[in-house]
Amino acid sequence: MTRRGLFVTGTDTGVGKTLVSCALLHVARAQGLRAVGMKPVASGCDLVDGAWHNEDALALQAASDPRPDYADVNPFALAHPLAPELAARDAGVAVTLAPILAAHARLQAQADVVVVEGVGGWAAPLSTQLHQADLVRALHLPVVLVVGLRLGCLNHAYLTQRAIAEDGGRFAGWIATGIDPDMARADDNVALLTERLRAPCLGRLPFEAGPDPARMARLLRWPETST
Repeated sequence: MTRRGLFVTGTDTGVGKTLVSCALLHVARAQGLRAVGMKPVASGCDLVDGAWHNEDALALQAASDPRPDYADVNPFALAHPLAPELAARDAGVAVTLAPILAAHARLQAQADVVVVEGVGGWAAPLSTQLHQADLVRALHLPVVLVVGLRLGCLNHAYLTQRAIAEDGGRFAGWIATGIDPDMARADDNVALLTERLRAPCLGRLPFEAGPDPARMARLLRWPETST
């Protein structure tokens, strides 16, 4: 297992990146590693004790051991549930790389692995000038792709794989998530993805209304790619 971490992206928003990220933290913890999660930029937050907190970032914090400071888990917490570029503009906030790298360094100092969850799909920008690929290159992390199993997932997965490669990312593996319980021929879609995605399948998570990341971790494995 790499002792540095992973970057988790998705074929789109709402495909289960947070569930996968939390489950991967439990995979690492089950191997005796200190593992913490990070959501560098999160839009759609609630005001708690005078500070903005995001539900996904809180889930990552809860799945971490040791338990990191929220401000390091989520350096940019944006109120409005919009694309980060728009949410940051509404908040008058400039999302920049330096605070994210500083927070990640603090997390890395207290853990063996840091699982970093991106926003939306791979090409969703963090700001006008900052793309997720910039962050991945700066952190030198391999990328795990979450493929939400629904109609259109083949196209989205193949295009995302191509984009990761073109942006210089290291595609370490992919995880299928059952986000549409009524999807026709889901098994056949997984078979096609297995044939054509140029990285190993690290597991498949079934659809559940209230999934438990610790239990879902039993269905996943950590990628062998090292940083």
